[in-house]
Amino acid sequence: MLYRELGKTKEKVSILGFGSMRLPTKGSNDKIDTEEASKMITYGIENGINIIDTAYPYHCESLDGDGNSERFIGEFLKENSYRDDVLVSTKSPCWLIEKKEDFDYYLDKQLKKLQTDYIDLYMLHSLTENDWKKVKELEVLDFLDDALSSGKIKHVGFSAHTEIDYLIEIVDEYPKWEAVLTQMNYLDEYYQSGVMGLDYLKNLNIGTMVMEPLRGGRLVQNIPPEIQEMWNTAEVKRTPVEWALQYLWDREDVDCVLSGMSSLEQVKENIEIASRSYPNSISEADAELIREVARKYRSYRGNECSYCGYCMPCPHGVNIVDCFKEYNIGHMLNNPHGSALQYFTLIDEDARADNCLDCGECDFICTQMLNIPEELEKVSEYFGLEFDHY
Repeated sequence: MLYRELGKTKEKVSILGFGSMRLPTKGSNDKIDTEEASKMITYGIENGINIIDTAYPYHCESLDGDGNSERFIGEFLKENSYRDDVLVSTKSPCWLIEKKEDFDYYLDKQLKKLQTDYIDLYMLHSLTENDWKKVKELEVLDFLDDALSSGKIKHVGFSAHTEIDYLIEIVDEYPKWEAVLTQMNYLDEYYQSGVMGLDYLKNLNIGTMVMEPLRGGRLVQNIPPEIQEMWNTAEVKRTPVEWALQYLWDREDVDCVLSGMSSLEQVKENIEIASRSYPNSISEADAELIREVARKYRSYRGNECSYCGYCMPCPHGVNIVDCFKEYNIGHMLNNPHGSALQYFTLIDEDARADNCLDCGECDFICTQMLNIPEELEKVSEYFGLEFDHY
């Protein structure tokens, strides 16, 4: 296993972190297959993984629920005497916070679930613009100061699926941030905060952690034949998993990649790849091939929106750009369900495509000559098929 320093924390972390939101289950998401999951994490720790990431709702039937991932991790570490061998990362469920006392309530509950006196890295979970505004008003920064002083948490950070402007705003509000978890893979360089966010964090010596390295598995499952043919032209042969992970570990601005592994085979494969993934080890020819594959995936998108934002703001509040982004991601990866998760959780209800009134304000604005109301109707129909899941 290879290790990198996680920014200001000064912690040496394995470049592969164990994400515990997709552990094997029995029948339903809240019923973890503890025997199989224990084998996976044992193998991971014994082969060098030293950071485990979880969160309050992981392995629950709904986002608002009390998940079993933290309980399983706590019990596993206690029973196997592994607590001192790993860094435990978990997250405060910001969407459930209604009053400032709730911060302490959930932290204390998580400490109990994890059967520990302290959490190595405590993050504010999946901050959105509205969540950040709410928790600031509820004095979240004072809470973090107090939790650090008390020793209940050792290091502090946040996770976010957000654009670069919001990421910078959050980072600049609090000088004690030590690590940030953002989405990144070779397809998402300019999606959400992307490469610009990594660069900004690295310049501030804030630890950079990456989620969704495989885009929820879509970069390694059901590979289109023409994409596989492109991979086959490489001089150094790699599996789709290797291409995706080594792309990230090749970057000096990535400290740790969290992988939500769900089988022992995946753990073994990812650890083997991690053992030989040094920065700057991909040739320029292979780097160009990765860019070509990303361009090919983008050719599958639903429309030609360039996300320039000239159509914004919509007079009726529709977030045209983000609606088109999630719609196009769904088409690129042939994954309407996965994109619907982003669509329904990251875009406010009154900003979704079905709020378009075809008022005509954007008729001649689009730089790509799109009929925006028609395209928004397609978005609404596309995600409408997935609505019952949310």
